[in-house]
Amino acid sequence: MFEVAYSTPAPIEAHSTCIVCQDGTKILLNPPYPAVLADNKAYLSSILSEQAKMPAISISFNRFLLLFLLQSAVIPVAWGQLPQFNPQQMDWLGDRIFANECNRDFNCLTSWNEGEDFPSLGIGHFIWYASKQNERFEETFPNLLAFYKKHGYELPNWLEALESPDAPWQNRDQFLADLDSQRMRQLRDFLGSTTELQVLFIVERLHDSTAELFRGLEPSQQSSVETSFYELANSQTPYGMYALIDYVHFKGTGIEPSERYQGEGWGLLQVLLELQGSAANLNDFVTAATRVLERRVSNAPTQRAEQRWITGWANRLQTYLPNQ
Repeated sequence: MFEVAYSTPAPIEAHSTCIVCQDGTKILLNPPYPAVLADNKAYLSSILSEQAKMPAISISFNRFLLLFLLQSAVIPVAWGQLPQFNPQQMDWLGDRIFANECNRDFNCLTSWNEGEDFPSLGIGHFIWYASKQNERFEETFPNLLAFYKKHGYELPNWLEALESPDAPWQNRDQFLADLDSQRMRQLRDFLGSTTELQVLFIVERLHDSTAELFRGLEPSQQSSVETSFYELANSQTPYGMYALIDYVHFKGTGIEPSERYQGEGWGLLQVLLELQGSAANLNDFVTAATRVLERRVSNAPTQRAEQRWITGWANRLQTYLPNQ
């Protein structure tokens, strides 16, 4: 198991089992660790030295390379069926998602959009619900916090001190009143300086959902839908994987029964079903996704006024196409 420290200042020495940083934080390489790490202890040190020079909000190539080395040793077997992003592509993916969700605006890392009943946090605008709040959309921020802990990242003290995993704000007015507080500044700084883990979390969400994605289909559908999925994943690398990863993050898998309007979903599963009879390429995927989202808007409760978002959604889908 690898424990990755949140803070990554310049290292001062590399031991056989760990890299020690100037502030005492370290990356532990608990033996027996793989050769990919054993052969690169000095290189990891150089990566961390460079990391100290990076601005807080940067999604740095070197940090992704560090995580790439770490995760390459423990990558799940199930991931082998999908193409893997190299460090440069992970960097590009993180920037793409940050642009989609926040237009690369640092202050957008802590948002509560008008017309929504929850805050959206981080480069992926992860949803966080208050206590006893029941909504149709999948909550993701508590799982992200657990993912940070799994990888050895230290959370801001006020997050660690929360007595429950629920958001501390009951409504948008409370959230906005707290926006310039010390704890919110700490949260933005933390989210802005740990973008690499947020991207990895988003990527893993697609990988973790693949088995469930096809399980409920009729045998006659399952084979063709699964074939379309893997053909898309390998289409125009890295855009095929980007389209699948971003759409699952953006609109979900389509598996959750709660994510329905008038009995119809809008997640990746629904797009893949809409795609049947068409070629499994990115142009047809974007066309199918556009139809699915337009149907969602038509089926949505009138008071949600979702037509205000359809142009932005359509623009986001266009980023799945190379040279757009």
